[in-house]
Amino acid sequence: MDFGHSAKVQELQRRLQAFMEAHIHPNEASYIDQHAGHDRWQPVPVVEELKAVARRADLWNLFLPHSDRGAGLTNLEYAPLAEIMGGVSWASEVFNCSAPDTGNMETLDRYGTDAQKQEWLEPLLEGQIRSAFCMTEPEVASSDATNIQCRIERDGGDYVVNGRKWWSSGANDPRCQLLIVMGKTDPDSPDRHRQQSMVLVPRDTPGVQVLRHLPVFGYDDAPHGHAEILFENVRVPLENVLLGEGRGFEIAQGRLGPGRIHHCMRAIGMAERALEMTCKRVLSRRPFGKPLAEQGVMIERIAESRIKIDQSRLLVLHAAWRMDEVGNKAARREIAEIKVAVPAMACAVIDWAIQAHGAAGVSDDFALASMYKNARTLRIVDGPDEVHRHQIGRLELAKYQPERPNA
Repeated sequence: MDFGHSAKVQELQRRLQAFMEAHIHPNEASYIDQHAGHDRWQPVPVVEELKAVARRADLWNLFLPHSDRGAGLTNLEYAPLAEIMGGVSWASEVFNCSAPDTGNMETLDRYGTDAQKQEWLEPLLEGQIRSAFCMTEPEVASSDATNIQCRIERDGGDYVVNGRKWWSSGANDPRCQLLIVMGKTDPDSPDRHRQQSMVLVPRDTPGVQVLRHLPVFGYDDAPHGHAEILFENVRVPLENVLLGEGRGFEIAQGRLGPGRIHHCMRAIGMAERALEMTCKRVLSRRPFGKPLAEQGVMIERIAESRIKIDQSRLLVLHAAWRMDEVGNKAARREIAEIKVAVPAMACAVIDWAIQAHGAAGVSDDFALASMYKNARTLRIVDGPDEVHRHQIGRLELAKYQPERPNA
């Protein structure tokens, strides 16, 4: 178990960090101005311009472990790169490495047919279109994916989709052309994990209605957004099913593992940025006649932040290594551990950063309020803390359960 980065990864880190310093950080103010100064539900010009620069710099599609369609990096190799991108909320999109497209591309790469890959994966990899993942529903406890009620029924040569989804991130984006929809094809199956399937639904299919966008703590996250969608007698051909009927839960587990670790990787970068901002702030402010940096409580919080970030990074690197070594399913405990630990760490570090900035910390003049929104939301995204803790606890208890005698 060696977490030392190879020469290849160190070179990518150097190039990616140089790109961030040359193109991302100098354009943070431009991003805010452009976002506020034109239709918020249209792509932000500076992001689109920088995508071309990233492609020329060969910093494109860095994810997709074990696939020749990406950069050929393992999860462990990708981790420090995702962390660098995570320091700025919109940076990942510049490199075509942002959610939910990364998870959807990995799903298509792993489970799609050649025809499905040609129609949808290729334009996603080229950055020509975007996509959304439709699993969560408003009427059921979607933390248990077997609860979903959306129906996918055969009718001749088609599937007919009926149901309501929400928190379908990215569906508001005008570039979104593909929805991956999970629903029940066999609700009466005795195996509740074989009742669900996933189908590919073009965004412009008749019967697909985006009802509203859903703000998160008051942020609309435009032009990406999070949508509530009604599927009303939506017809797609049978060949649009992914992997086969009854395989939806299996696909969801395979998709959410990489998605969870990507979120955690980026959250570490976000926490690092918050800590950097804290240090600069406390060195520049002088309440009561001396720098904030000389206040004991600030020094303690900075130390605790450093410890928590480093602990989380090691947990994420270990989970990434396990995923590479034994696969996503066998590494489910390690993935669950980081999904609980990293968002909690980020919430704490960013909260302390807000406190160090005082009233400025809750304003839009700094990125901290948005960072906190992102970190707090991560405690629910891709499964709430409670579900992951339950899984970790059950796996731990299983070590000590007596073996059942053979019948």
